[in-house]
Amino acid sequence: MDVTVATIFDAPRSLVAAVAGDPDQAMRWSANIRSVRWEGAPVVQEGARLDFVTRFLGRCLAYTYEIVDLVPDERLVMRTDDGPFPVETTYTWWDEKEVDGSPRTGMSLRNAGRPKAMTTLASGAVTLGMKRAMRRDLERLRLVLREEQDTDRP
Repeated sequence: MDVTVATIFDAPRSLVAAVAGDPDQAMRWSANIRSVRWEGAPVVQEGARLDFVTRFLGRCLAYTYEIVDLVPDERLVMRTDDGPFPVETTYTWWDEKEVDGSPRTGMSLRNAGRPKAMTTLASGAVTLGMKRAMRRDLERLRLVLREEQDTDRP
């Protein structure tokens, strides 16, 4: 399973990366995430570990992510090898052409992995379900970013 979705936000890259790349904000925009708990200091840096609880396809999943790659405002990669669903999640951000002088940011969200003991038939259903959920999450992120921008305006 390897699923990537992408979109463009009418927001500066620094804001998109700050919100999307902060695990503490994940529950604001990712519908399936139920809780996030840091295993150490709550700092987004390589080697940081976080315990996530999610709900996906009617099941509650608990796993520990480790941040394995970080280029601020460009890329964040987290990986888990434990639990029923070993996966690598990659967030990527880039500048898009401004419209009417307003900054725009492209973002891709990729989940790649293979649930243990998955059959080929089940993998199609999981892939479709994940793609739908990821698209919805990016739309929720769009709303969160608008709230953030409205809060920053005088």
